[in-house]
Amino acid sequence: MKIKAHAKVNIFLKIVGHDGFYHLIKSRFMKVANLYDEIEIVEAEKFNIVGDINCALRENSVFKAYVELTQEYPDIKPWFIGKEIRIHKNIPEMAGLGGGSSDAAAFLRLVNKESGLNLSKEELVKIGNKIGSDVAFFIYDYDSANVYGRGDVVEKYDENLLDIEVFTPPIECSTPDVYKTYKERFFNPSNTDFDKKDSAELLNNHTPSELNDLLKPALNLYPDLYKYMDKGFFTGSGSSFFKIRN
Repeated sequence: MKIKAHAKVNIFLKIVGHDGFYHLIKSRFMKVANLYDEIEIVEAEKFNIVGDINCALRENSVFKAYVELTQEYPDIKPWFIGKEIRIHKNIPEMAGLGGGSSDAAAFLRLVNKESGLNLSKEELVKIGNKIGSDVAFFIYDYDSANVYGRGDVVEKYDENLLDIEVFTPPIECSTPDVYKTYKERFFNPSNTDFDKKDSAELLNNHTPSELNDLLKPALNLYPDLYKYMDKGFFTGSGSSFFKIRN
């Protein structure tokens, strides 16, 4: 049992407000077809989660998904007996590509299908929202979607999937730190009609700083990012850049 967990890029990311706890966003997420992790479940002597995990197990998104799923649906626990969950990582971490969220969503989708749990996507999203704000997009598995609020409101956007090339420099960006710097030094919520326009049109007619409100705070925190500004558009809180091939 194996499933792909694709990366995403933010075609645009605008901060539209703050609810007292979280920044509220308006963004376009697009799947990256050629960059993905893989989540595999195999028969084993005992239950385990293994793979390229660069954090404590309790902090790993797949483990969090397992905990939330089994707490919400305890009858699923016996299905995991004698199974090993393997995480095969290709998506760089702390790079604005949503790898951890994608892994959690792929795990939930795979277990839902193979175990016969047969939850709706909306039911899976309720679990995913407890793990991370980007998980919902990956559960719906859209090629392109407008994302609102804390990242938990996802609306499919009908357009062709672009052939995206990602470049990730040897810099790790802390999402909480980038948002904190935005709030302290760059806070200027504004609304746009970017969610009404196709991604190709946006990329052809706007600069990276116009499209992503987190670029300036990221540059302020991590000035080495300036070296890579020729690599394209900035995704999420960084550190990855992307462009359309050809």
